[in-house]
Amino acid sequence: MQLVQRSKRVVEARLNNTAVRALSGSMVAYEGQVAFKSAGFGGGDGVLAGLKQRATGEGLSLMEASGTGVVYFAHDAAETTIIELNNETLQVESEQLMVLNGNLQTNVTFAGLRGASSGQGLFTTTVTGHGQVALISNGGPLIHLEVSPQYPLVVDPDAFVCARGQLSQSFVTDVSWRSVIGQGSGEAFSLRWDGTGVVSIQPAER
Repeated sequence: MQLVQRSKRVVEARLNNTAVRALSGSMVAYEGQVAFKSAGFGGGDGVLAGLKQRATGEGLSLMEASGTGVVYFAHDAAETTIIELNNETLQVESEQLMVLNGNLQTNVTFAGLRGASSGQGLFTTTVTGHGQVALISNGGPLIHLEVSPQYPLVVDPDAFVCARGQLSQSFVTDVSWRSVIGQGSGEAFSLRWDGTGVVSIQPAER
C-alpha cells in the first residue's frame, strides 16, 4: 500500500488487498474493488476514543477503504503533503490530518496548561509508528521550519500543523504582536518549541 501525490491537492492510495484510513468525506473518486466503512475516531479505539473526543474537542472522524484499486482523496481544495514516519511520533492538529497508512496508531494526548480554558494547544493528536501520513494545509503548501537547541521556535497556534523530533512544547502568553495587528480579544498565546526537530506550519490561519 502506498500514498502518492497525484497533484498538489489530491493524494492517491494504491491498495493491493490492503486498507487505508482517511478523513470521513475526503474520498473524491476510486477505481477497482474497494469497500468503505467507518473507522471511528482518531483518539484510540471504541468507546474510549469517543469519550476523549467529547472531553477534549480533539478527534477525527475516520473511514476505512479496503480492497484492491486506487482511491483518490482531497478536502476543501486544500494543499496536501505526504510525510513518511519511521517509528516516529508526529504531533498534529487533528483537522489537518487526511490519510494514514501503514502501521500507525493515533491518540489524543494532554499538551499542558496555559492558564485558560479555550483554544487550540491544550490537547494534541499524535500519530506513532511506521507509515505515511497525508496532511492538508490552507493558503499554500506546508512550510517546514527547523528547530535546534540554539534556536527555539515560536509559532501562532492557528498556523501550526504538525511537529516531529525531540521537541518539547510550552505556551508563551506574553504575546504583544496580536494586539499590534488588532487581534487582541481574549487571551493571546503562542506555542514555543524547544529541542531538535521540525515544525510545520500553514500560510493561512484557521
